[in-house]
Amino acid sequence: MVNEGDWLWSPGESRVRGSRLTDYLGWLARERGQALDGYAALWLWSVEQPDAFWGSIWQWCEVLHDGSAERVTDGAPMPHTRWFPDARVNYAEHVLRHAERADPAHVAFHHASETEPPRALALRELASQVRRLAQWLRALGVGPGDRVVAYLPNVPACAVAMLAATSIGAVWSAASIEFGVGTVVDRFRQIEPKVLIAGDGYRFGGKPYDRRDEVAQIARALPSLQALLWLPTLGSGAPDAGDVAQYAWDDALAGPQVAAQDFRYERVASGHPLWVVFSSGTTGLPKPIVHSHVGVLVEHLKLMHLHIDLGPGSSMFFYSTTGWMMWNLLVAALMTGASSVLYDGSPLHGGPECLWRLAEATRASCFGASPTFVQIMEKAGLQPGRRFDLSALDTIVLSGAPCTPETFAWFYESVKRDLWVTSQSGGTEICSGFVGSAPTQPVYAGEIQARMLGMAVEVWDEQGHPVIDEVGELVVRKPCPSMPIAFWNDSEGASYRAAYFEHFPGVWRHGDFMKINRRGGCYIYGRSDSTLNRHGVRIGAAEIYRVVEAVPEVADSLVVCCELPGGGFYMPLFVKLRAGGELDDALRGRIADALRRQCSPRHVPDAMLQVREIPYTLTGKKMEIPVRRILMGTAPGRAANPDAMANPQALAEYLALARQRAGD
Repeated sequence: MVNEGDWLWSPGESRVRGSRLTDYLGWLARERGQALDGYAALWLWSVEQPDAFWGSIWQWCEVLHDGSAERVTDGAPMPHTRWFPDARVNYAEHVLRHAERADPAHVAFHHASETEPPRALALRELASQVRRLAQWLRALGVGPGDRVVAYLPNVPACAVAMLAATSIGAVWSAASIEFGVGTVVDRFRQIEPKVLIAGDGYRFGGKPYDRRDEVAQIARALPSLQALLWLPTLGSGAPDAGDVAQYAWDDALAGPQVAAQDFRYERVASGHPLWVVFSSGTTGLPKPIVHSHVGVLVEHLKLMHLHIDLGPGSSMFFYSTTGWMMWNLLVAALMTGASSVLYDGSPLHGGPECLWRLAEATRASCFGASPTFVQIMEKAGLQPGRRFDLSALDTIVLSGAPCTPETFAWFYESVKRDLWVTSQSGGTEICSGFVGSAPTQPVYAGEIQARMLGMAVEVWDEQGHPVIDEVGELVVRKPCPSMPIAFWNDSEGASYRAAYFEHFPGVWRHGDFMKINRRGGCYIYGRSDSTLNRHGVRIGAAEIYRVVEAVPEVADSLVVCCELPGGGFYMPLFVKLRAGGELDDALRGRIADALRRQCSPRHVPDAMLQVREIPYTLTGKKMEIPVRRILMGTAPGRAANPDAMANPQALAEYLALARQRAGD
């Protein structure tokens, strides 16, 4: 049995020497006279001298720009800091900057679906399509600051649309095509888009889903909309969007070829929006989070080169929908000269080995998924390393939920012994990670390797004191480039400040429960606003899930803690059992005993209740906060948005319990 913190792997000398991080350290010593001994020293310098660090990233990556990059920041405190305020850049220009010098066969995207085997889109062809669509958008009257939104599956056309829009200074936003109408309208109506790019449907689990009616309803609900560009993703035909002008994708790309030297990228100032990404929308109206070209550009250059260690010859896969920030990172991978792998469909289509078959076919070097997916693989008894040729695979990227030591161990036992298994944690708010991978560091079970460069991350207790080897709040002491420049329609910044800066004035509180150990390793224990607080002792939900879901009869679980009048607490544990299982007193006793032994008596819940389903968001996150709010009396419509859920019917059981408790 593997224990938290057990050593699992270290990079060999050749891997350390060949990493981009080592190359960057050598460059720093030669060009900047900044000799730093290893990752810990580099991280400390990056947060104590942020202008010097981010200025070096700009220079090392040779950022294309107009104006001057001498000033790295304008000196304003969070959340008002502006980065490279005298320079003008374009994000899309850097994604495609290698296209014209690339080999004609150089692949930008490997892409596959449930019905299509893996195919390749060359980088040169991607750039050509981007230029043609960008010119079409310009001819339509779209310019800098106009919003272009998408309702598309995970196909290359979505990346073409994003890059085309951002290349001309338009503001991009996307929603996954499986989102319901209300969820999409709640997002897009806030930003008043000019153009909607939508598919006519998608496939999932072997079934086609015609979305023409949804597209039509969305288009009619957006008064600002001037044009609908539709993509025949199913071949069902054009949606009926009423009075909105409609165009076909192929017609938009049928215009004349635009030579690279004749195409003008719109380089924009530091405060110009790149895209609007939205919070999950599981409670209240989704927050429209605005990022800048320059901030996301330098952050993604740092992330992809120094932390994910991508470069020419690399191929990155992460299972994602177009509405999740991880999809944005798949596009960002192209900045390094790497390729990305896109997959549209169920990760279990044809069996639990689906994505491993894709990894083999595309020669993926970096494989990404959520810990939930790994649990499915483990419970299915799958051993990908024995069934597939994964000789190209050298990196695992886990994100989306806290990882257990067992998750790490499964990769070494079932996939490959020589493998860099990494876990990342950050968020939509920064479209990147605060803590994550470091290619020169060893891997310990369940442990995130390090705080990321340029991220002044600490763990604070309730009094605002930094702590080590204790669980507390993840805070960020200093600004980083990809922090939001604003929330849309939040002109005074009140909503932005309330979201991140009110708990500890002037310091970013992310809302995650975290621990940093003495060697700099990090552990995430879930959202702090869903953290279990029993009589002043805070417990991470992930600790309970690890123990409970190891019980053979348990298929899934969810735990919340409700504060009661007078200072009491009520902490119920909901369990979904395997087929035919029954939560009797004997099983309750075994679960309680396991929690008591492996965690502490405080981890034993006040009640254990059997449920048919555990509610999840569309991005695979357990919905602790909405369940907690329902149990504490919040109306279901205010506690959770069904359109943002993978299984909205699941809430009925929790609502019934809330009514029963209210009656009691």
